[in-house]
Amino acid sequence: MILGNWSVRIGGGALAALVLIALAAPWLGTVDPTLFDAASRDLRPGEAGEITDLDGETMKHVFLMGSDSFGRDVYSRVIYGTRVSLLVGILCALLALSIGIVCGLASGYLRWLDGLLMRFMDGLMAIPAILVAIALVAMWRGSLATVVVAIAIPEIPRVTRLVRSLVLTIREEPYVEAAIALGTPTRKIMFGHILPNCIAPLVVQATYICAFSILVEAILSFLGVGLPPDIPTWGNVMAEGRAQFNDYPHNIFFPGVFLAATVLAVNILGDGLRDTLDPKMAKRV
Repeated sequence: MILGNWSVRIGGGALAALVLIALAAPWLGTVDPTLFDAASRDLRPGEAGEITDLDGETMKHVFLMGSDSFGRDVYSRVIYGTRVSLLVGILCALLALSIGIVCGLASGYLRWLDGLLMRFMDGLMAIPAILVAIALVAMWRGSLATVVVAIAIPEIPRVTRLVRSLVLTIREEPYVEAAIALGTPTRKIMFGHILPNCIAPLVVQATYICAFSILVEAILSFLGVGLPPDIPTWGNVMAEGRAQFNDYPHNIFFPGVFLAATVLAVNILGDGLRDTLDPKMAKRV
């Protein structure tokens, strides 16, 4: 049923290919992305040069996507950057969903907690997500964990509001009222009866959070407030090449293509899942 949707096929296939690239980075990457040689700076795609390994030995190397201003291989940095971007997107989606589901269930089912919790979420949503992320990263040392938390926090209110709206409808269903009448514990009702009926919309929401997180991580790295420059990410590669964009556009073009393709693939997958899992959309399709 799900695989019958072309959006799921295209988006899922493209995303699967990117996951394979990330997993096979040690084999697909021609050299260590941190290796450099001053004599091979600013080479254009396809040009040959030299690169120095960790033992200090210099070897001949063909830079498939050119080299940056430090003489590092852009191809290897882009391939290894796929790992970081996908990891950030997945971790942010999982963290935002984990906290948002708990908050949404509590807000929608426990009436006494609804007002207080939702006002807090409304206040958090009033601040632009990118400003929240920049502020949190600036407060702590830039690391993968810091970036994931900083990006995931602004997404929690959106998940909370989605789950809350679903809970407000589901809790009025006869099977939930029957469970209450039978004296079923509140925790079991929330996680055993209500949460399973929220899975489909949450899966779709997770894809959008993943795509947004990948984009925000690239923005933070491009601005210099994300992951450290020694970690190969698409944002770092583009940030290092922006000063010489007019003369050496390959430093921004190649990571930009990978970034756009990844975000597009995740969004297409999310649209396909929405059309398939939502009964109303499925009827239109």
